[in-house]
Amino acid sequence: MYRFLLSRQWVILTLVVLALVPTMVELGFWQLHRHERRVALNNVIAESLAAKPVPAETLTAPGAGVEKADLYRRVTAQGRFDTAHEVVVRRRTNADDEVGYHVLTPFVLDDGRVLLVNRGWVPSDGLSQTAFPRIPAPPRGELTVTGRLMPDQTTAESGIKDVRGLPDRQIMLIDSGQEAERLGRPVLGGYVELTAPGPTGDTPEPIPAPDHDSIGNHMAYAVQWWLFAAGVPAGWVILVRREARDRAQAAAGQRREETAPAPV
Repeated sequence: MYRFLLSRQWVILTLVVLALVPTMVELGFWQLHRHERRVALNNVIAESLAAKPVPAETLTAPGAGVEKADLYRRVTAQGRFDTAHEVVVRRRTNADDEVGYHVLTPFVLDDGRVLLVNRGWVPSDGLSQTAFPRIPAPPRGELTVTGRLMPDQTTAESGIKDVRGLPDRQIMLIDSGQEAERLGRPVLGGYVELTAPGPTGDTPEPIPAPDHDSIGNHMAYAVQWWLFAAGVPAGWVILVRREARDRAQAAAGQRREETAPAPV
């Protein structure tokens, strides 16, 4: 009855089913792992934002990276802003998805080391991409800043392939190693998103705190893939039974025709 499964058409269909099922199962686990990573990241962010600020130099150092557990950790630093070596990070958006720049200002600590401080977003104001935007000055003199600690940005995570040939005082990524070469000073690894003191005017717009409540739809997608993985073989069984039933009915009809009495 099921010899038709050996036909070329059914062999190909069966192989496709056998390939689809493990692929869908794997895609389900991929989405599950993305869900777990998102939950873990949310926990890290929540704990970091709730923790008391600590001196930035206790969590990072020149040439060092920012540990994942310290992501978004609130830190403080004492020193002064060095606006003479201020640069802007190109193609950054604000909360309204307007394209502009992030302002990256070196903050010179009392011991001479430098902490990179992202002071926030400024608009491009219709300027050409080669022009330097107008940037309000930060507070002068000795002060204490507070912000969220962030890791260096890399070409791998951003997808940016070429960051060469940019206009003067403009960069694409915040990289403490590159900034150390440019400044000729030891620069602490990573950078800080400034939260205090705030701007005296409308800009730079402070970078909003990260969303650590949303977990996305990864778990729902995982369940969907697993349901698909279960549905494909179930559909194959239904097709096989339907084919077998149709063939059995066709064979029975043929036998009735063969055994029917000849007309007189």
